[in-house]
Amino acid sequence: MLRYRPIVRILTHRSYSSGAAGNDGNPGGSDSVDEDKHPIRRTFRILGNDMRKVKEFFVPKDPIAENTSQRILTQSKFNFEGDKGPDPSQLDEFQTHCDVLIIGGGGVGSSIAYWLKEKARDGLNVVVVEKDETYAQSATRVSVGGLCQQFSLPENIQMSLFAADFLRNAKENFGSAVPLNFTPQGHLLLAGEEGAESLKNASQLQNELGARNELLTPDRLAARFPWLNTKGVALGCHGIEKEGWFNSWALLTNFRRSAGGHGAHFVNGEVVDFDFQEQPDITVSGDNSANEGCFDGLDKAVIQLPDGTRRTCKFALCVIAAGANSGNVGRLARIGTGAGMLRVPLPIDARKRYMYAITTQAQNAPGMAMPITIDSNGTFIRRDGLGGNYICGHNSDSQIDPNSNNCLVDPQYFEQHIRPALVERVPAFEAVTVVDSWAGLYEHNVYDENGIVGPHPYYHNLYIATGFSGHGIQQSVAVGRAICELIMDGQFRTIDLSRLSFDRLIVDRPMYELNNVLS
Repeated sequence: MLRYRPIVRILTHRSYSSGAAGNDGNPGGSDSVDEDKHPIRRTFRILGNDMRKVKEFFVPKDPIAENTSQRILTQSKFNFEGDKGPDPSQLDEFQTHCDVLIIGGGGVGSSIAYWLKEKARDGLNVVVVEKDETYAQSATRVSVGGLCQQFSLPENIQMSLFAADFLRNAKENFGSAVPLNFTPQGHLLLAGEEGAESLKNASQLQNELGARNELLTPDRLAARFPWLNTKGVALGCHGIEKEGWFNSWALLTNFRRSAGGHGAHFVNGEVVDFDFQEQPDITVSGDNSANEGCFDGLDKAVIQLPDGTRRTCKFALCVIAAGANSGNVGRLARIGTGAGMLRVPLPIDARKRYMYAITTQAQNAPGMAMPITIDSNGTFIRRDGLGGNYICGHNSDSQIDPNSNNCLVDPQYFEQHIRPALVERVPAFEAVTVVDSWAGLYEHNVYDENGIVGPHPYYHNLYIATGFSGHGIQQSVAVGRAICELIMDGQFRTIDLSRLSFDRLIVDRPMYELNNVLS
C-alpha cells in the first residue's frame, strides 16, 4: 500500500508579458507590462487572435513538405489476407512520452489498447510495444480459438460469458472488415470416475451464472455422438449455447486495427530495461523492508528497436501483458529480485504447444455437429471447415521441454502421444494423415495456472495482465476491459477480478482452476 507525504514547494512569482520590448529595448519592459494590463488593448489583441484562428480554419494553408529523414518508423500495418503491405501514411514516430505503456501486443495487450482508446480516444496517449510483429512464437499461433464457459471459478466463467456477448456483437464493435467466423458447436468435456464429481459441480455453477450446458452419461454420449468411444468416460459436459470456436487471428487483427484507428501507437521493439526514479514523497506501508524516503518508482522503459538502437519512453502507467515473456519483464522491474514485496516473482514461464492439421475420408468420422472435444487426458480436437479436416493437439505437454524457446515441431510427438489418444477416443481417426503442424509458446502460471490481473502492490503505476495458461485469447476481451476500468475508473465495474490480483501470491492464497479449458 502506498502513502504519499505532501511536499510544499514555494515558487517565486514571475510576471510574463506578451513578448514586446519596452522603451529601453529590453523584452518584457515596463511598457510591455502596462500594455498587457490595458483593458482596451488586451481586448483588441484577443479579438485579433480569434479572427486569425477563424481564418486558418476556413482558408487551408499550403502543405509544408515534412522532413522525414530523421523519422524513426516503428509501426507497420497488421497484415491479413488481402493487404498489399504497410501504408506509409499509417506509420508513427517513436513516442518518447505516453500516458499508458502496454508491454505486449498479443490478444490481451491489444485488447487493453482497444478498450482504452474506445473510451478515451484522443484524451489518452497509448503505446503498445510488441517484440514480434509476425507473432511467430505467440500463443495466438497455437490457439484453437475456443470459447467456453466450462470453468470452475466464477471469474473465469463470467469472463467467457462477457466474451460471448462481445463476439455476438462483433459487427457493431469492429465492423465487418475482418469477420471472426464464430462456429457455435460448443465444447464437450469428458471426465473419468475421478473427475466426474468436479465436472458436475462446475456445471451447476456455470448454469447458475448464465451459461447453458448439459451433463451426459456414457449412454447419452454414445447416442448423441455415435463416432465417440465412451470407454473410460464416466460423464460428459456439453455446452449448448455461447460456446464454440472463432478465428483468433481475426480477433487480434480487429483489436489492433480498432485501437490503431483511434490513435494507439504500436511499436515493433522489445523492452530490455527500466529507468527508475527516486520518489521521496512516497512511502510503502505493510512492507517492513521498505525504508522511508527510499522509494524507487518506474519511470521509463528502455526499448530496443529491430535495428538494434535503444530508445526510452517515459510513461505515467505501465501494463505488463507480455504473455510468455512476462516473467522476464517483471524481473527487469525488480519483481522477484528486490526486497520486501519485490521478493515475490511474477511466476510466468513459457510452455510449448504443438498443433496438427489432420484429414481423413472415413465414412464414420465426426461431421458438422462435432463440438470441440477435450478428453480427460488433455487431448483435444475440433473440426476445421469441411471435407474431413480437423485440428488437434494436447493441452498438457509435460513431455515437451518447458524451457525451450524455439518453435520447431518434434516429428515423433504426434505418433507417440497424439495419435494413440485420438484413435482410442475416436476410432475413425485410425487412418488420419497429418497435413500440417506448427508450434508456439504460451504463458504458464506455475503458481496456480490462473490469470494474474490488477495492480502491482508495490509500484503505484504498474498493472499486470498475464498468466492465463492457455485460455487467454477467449478471456482477452474481458481482461482488456477490466484493466481499462482500473486505469480510467480506479476499480472493477463489469466483472470483479479482485481475487485474481497479484496480492494472492504475497499472502499465498492460490486460485486453482480445476477445468483449465484451452482457447
